[in-house]
Amino acid sequence: MRTCVIFNPVAKGDKARRFRGSLEALGKECVLKKTAAAGDGRRLAAQAIAEGFELVVAAGGDGTLNEVLNGFGDAPNGFQRACLGVLPLGTINVFARELSIPLTPAAAWAVIRRGREIRVDLPRADFSVNGKRERRFFAQLAGAGLDARAIELVSWSLKKKIGSLAYVVAGLKAVAHRRSLITASSGPTSLAGELILIGNGRRYGGSYQIQPHADLQDGKLDVCVFPRAGWATLLRCGFPLLVRGRLPEHLVRRFTATDFTLTGASPAAFELDGDLVGALPVKFSVEPGALRVLAP
Repeated sequence: MRTCVIFNPVAKGDKARRFRGSLEALGKECVLKKTAAAGDGRRLAAQAIAEGFELVVAAGGDGTLNEVLNGFGDAPNGFQRACLGVLPLGTINVFARELSIPLTPAAAWAVIRRGREIRVDLPRADFSVNGKRERRFFAQLAGAGLDARAIELVSWSLKKKIGSLAYVVAGLKAVAHRRSLITASSGPTSLAGELILIGNGRRYGGSYQIQPHADLQDGKLDVCVFPRAGWATLLRCGFPLLVRGRLPEHLVRRFTATDFTLTGASPAAFELDGDLVGALPVKFSVEPGALRVLAP
């Protein structure tokens, strides 16, 4: 397949720099397109599909992956015309972990070269920005409430120094702020909470299986609602998450749906694949098996 690699040269700092030479050596096998600013991954992916590339590889973190995925969405019939490859160079690489793609770049590239294609569900979010309707796709996870507020508070300079722990620091700051009540509604089901996590897959933040029953190929999204997301909840969830990688189920409410909405009485942001995207209200839905991706 004609292959284009969308490469974020600043992803994970040293990791990307060490692999840059290897990427340059791949020039005979593929075309490299480097991002230089936010949004470049989306533009370059749409451009690659318009140029006839059948495989577009996201070489970076979860943010780069999300941009490339939305570039597929910008191209006419992009998800039918091209397959997605994942070369994890980021801090957490949640989608790569979900698919058991090796985190070592050379091993991940070997998976891409073998070219085993699977189909997974493609979630999307529909919302408004200044009165204009917007649609964004995501691969793995979404959230509103406390986690979106934590992402707003992440120090990017600290993230470069301590990696994923920067999100923990931001989360602790977010707990101290006033939290909005958000309602998730799907037909007769309606649950309200201060933190709502949405999973296409099981993983959140790498090793944590926040959505233990989620399946990338079941045609549904899994919704986890925390009625409260204060210090008491944080302390009661922290130890089980660190030791077992799972939540204490009595602290959350769950449902699955093919589509649902999030609304709030006060302004609240939401995130997709770890990037802030917009503000509530937002409608989530999923296209079963619409994303072609290379996996082990």
